[in-house]
Amino acid sequence: MQIEKYNAVCGALPHATHVVQWGGAHVWKVGGKVFAIGSQAGDGTLAVSFKCSEIAFDVLREQPGLRPAPYLASRGMKWIQRQSGETMGDDALAEYLAESHRIVASGLTRRLRRELGLDPV
Repeated sequence: MQIEKYNAVCGALPHATHVVQWGGAHVWKVGGKVFAIGSQAGDGTLAVSFKCSEIAFDVLREQPGLRPAPYLASRGMKWIQRQSGETMGDDALAEYLAESHRIVASGLTRRLRRELGLDPV
């Protein structure tokens, strides 16, 4: 996945906001909480980190081209970094990004979810 497609996929999710921080990483948030981090290497490859369920983390961390996300996973968080499309294609990555958004949004306060229209009234 190229950076433009990554940003388009994340930007299409409800109430997603984008900021470039941490040395040029494309960081996507919902309700102020991070759900995806994309960093482009000098050769143009894109590493994407996303939050996932415990089960997905246990399965994905063993797959080629994927690894526990640096910094985040070392602190006990269930984040995976896709370094290549070897075992996870772009369509699957887009689905995991949407699920990461859902997981993070579900952890927001009820009040904030309602304000953002993510929870029924």
